[in-house]
Amino acid sequence: MTQRRMFTIFLGLTLLLAACQQRPAQQSAATATTPPPGNTPSSTLPPTISEEAVVVARATPNLDELPLLAAHLARVDESLQDSIPVLQLEGLDDEQRQAQSIALSDQSFWRYARDPQTDAPFRTEIMGVYPMRASDITDKSSACSTNPCYRVEMYNYALNFYLAAVVDLRQGKVLDVIGYENAQPDIPQSLTDIALEIAVHAPEVQEALGYTPETSEAVMANTKTALNNTVCERSRHLCVAPTFVVGMWALWAIVDLTDGSLVGVRWTEVGSLREITEKELQNEAIMRHYCQQNTALEQDGWSLNYTLTSSDGLRISEVTYQGQPIFDSVKLVDWHVSYSAEDGFGYSDAVGCPVFSQAAVIAVEPPTVEPIVEAGEVVGFALAQDFWSELWPLPCNYFYAQRYEFYKDGRFRPVAINNGRGCGDDGTYRPVTRIALAADSTFSQWNGTDWQPWTQEGWQLVSEVPANDDGFPFQIRSAAGGFSIEPSTGQFGDGGRGDNPYVYVTRHHTDVDEGDSDMPTIGPCCNADYQQGPERFIDATPEDITDSPLVVWYVAQVHNDDTPGSEYCWAESVLEDGVYVSKQYPCPSGPMFVPLAADTTP
Repeated sequence: MTQRRMFTIFLGLTLLLAACQQRPAQQSAATATTPPPGNTPSSTLPPTISEEAVVVARATPNLDELPLLAAHLARVDESLQDSIPVLQLEGLDDEQRQAQSIALSDQSFWRYARDPQTDAPFRTEIMGVYPMRASDITDKSSACSTNPCYRVEMYNYALNFYLAAVVDLRQGKVLDVIGYENAQPDIPQSLTDIALEIAVHAPEVQEALGYTPETSEAVMANTKTALNNTVCERSRHLCVAPTFVVGMWALWAIVDLTDGSLVGVRWTEVGSLREITEKELQNEAIMRHYCQQNTALEQDGWSLNYTLTSSDGLRISEVTYQGQPIFDSVKLVDWHVSYSAEDGFGYSDAVGCPVFSQAAVIAVEPPTVEPIVEAGEVVGFALAQDFWSELWPLPCNYFYAQRYEFYKDGRFRPVAINNGRGCGDDGTYRPVTRIALAADSTFSQWNGTDWQPWTQEGWQLVSEVPANDDGFPFQIRSAAGGFSIEPSTGQFGDGGRGDNPYVYVTRHHTDVDEGDSDMPTIGPCCNADYQQGPERFIDATPEDITDSPLVVWYVAQVHNDDTPGSEYCWAESVLEDGVYVSKQYPCPSGPMFVPLAADTTP
């Protein structure tokens, strides 16, 4: 978005915040409830865990027991007195410090640290300083193709506002400023350590576990979370969930980093699973060959570049078929994982590179190119990438995968796969896929008798849209032909049971960055409606999208199942030939794009 538009949004947020503060104070919603039936620990729990311990009362933290938090809050107080009231990130190398300094010397960046009406300081903090990758470069930052550049990420706690400055070290200046409202960056190690400190010292966690845990016992400590009807969801606070696995159960310690306190604890059932082995992380080779540069691929009439991003998975770009431009880029922005429809809590996972990245689930092996075989015949190829938690398949560790399927006849399918096991047996997984088209197009919806073009940006739950006789609810048309879109209903022979997706269409602004570079987490983990993140790119007055550059967002909704004989989105260890091996029950999702002839008429 343009800086003018971004600052207008920023100003609107400050006015909205001021209006909210004028209302009578409301008591916080209950932050501690007994887990719903089916998730409540019972006699199957270890003897040290009592059912009463799952009820949590929020308490003010004792800073004497939390030296990391106390030191951090002292630094926050000091930063609010500075002329540029931004808490700087520590532990940086020379180039990172230089990039941070350049960003904070540019008023177009640091002005978002003050209220534009009163000049009062907002609490803001630099969360990350990362080298620019090929996937981050846009028209405004094209100089970064040859110059050393960094992306400096800042978070505004007061407004839940994410900001990134693109810094060119050679020119010593900021090339671009990118902002997202109601979005949060990945947190640095210092905040992860504070979250762990709060969790292990919380009496509620100690009581629930029956002992005082070590910080090393927690998993997913840096992964953003939400708990509906608490400040995490209601006030858009920055929350994470260090999680402790005990036997068949996982205890979530939901920590509010905005207030520096424990919000609550929740139990989820994960089942029993033996540890098999730790995965060897090939970080350096993957970073050098696949994260810092594009790799070209040509096969079966297709031509494309691919790269591993910091947090948007495996990204393909400049995709052509038979010499015709098809996609500007396609990538997997987020995994939203909800473990309770009643309480609304879970994770917002990012997948990406293993180095200079806060992705929760990382690439541990290089991408692969595999043949697609149907009825014994090779009909195309797939570009595949796996992302593993280090201790998978233990509970609360994740194994995600991406597949981009390219067919000789011009079909294309982006596939997002969860291979289990996750952190509960009642999970709904919502992968957010962003598809930017290469040519100006018109998006149409089948109305039961004919194709009805969309004239404005919008969204639609696919289950509420009829499909034509060929199973297509949507169609994209351009001068080159276009595609029919076939969402998965379990018809692709890959074990999928159907996506029930939300589909969004937004205008692609190629002159500004509305998702072309690496994106922060753009939606809450646990909303069960259309509010998954892409809707924020639909203006209050939706833009016209007739014969326009378009972005199609596809958010599948898949639910896990650990029922014996009907497992889905699940993993377990089984005894084979005297040893335990992992068995996966993947849940793939994603639409098929079926090409139209260039002379096809509506």
